[in-house]
Amino acid sequence: MRGLATLRAMDWEKRRKIARWTALGVDALQIAIFPILFPGTPWNNVVDLLTGVFMVAILGWHVAFLPTFVTELIPFVDLFPTWTVAVMYITRKRRDQAA
Repeated sequence: MRGLATLRAMDWEKRRKIARWTALGVDALQIAIFPILFPGTPWNNVVDLLTGVFMVAILGWHVAFLPTFVTELIPFVDLFPTWTVAVMYITRKRRDQAA
């Protein structure tokens, strides 16, 4: 629980940057590395589960995470950068609301 409180204590801009870089990194890993090194293994799903938990912890719950997580579980459809798209959508929307 202490780690979650630390994440929530960060200002919005810092959490937004961490979430965006994490999403980009996870999608790059899943698109470029995993198909070569780990084809057909459940490691992809493990990474998606951990990414989903981290994103909810740092950004809070958002309905955009549901289709992202479901899409990531479908083989070969997960080669689209869904985490990046979802995080960009969520962080853009909140920035517009704050302004």
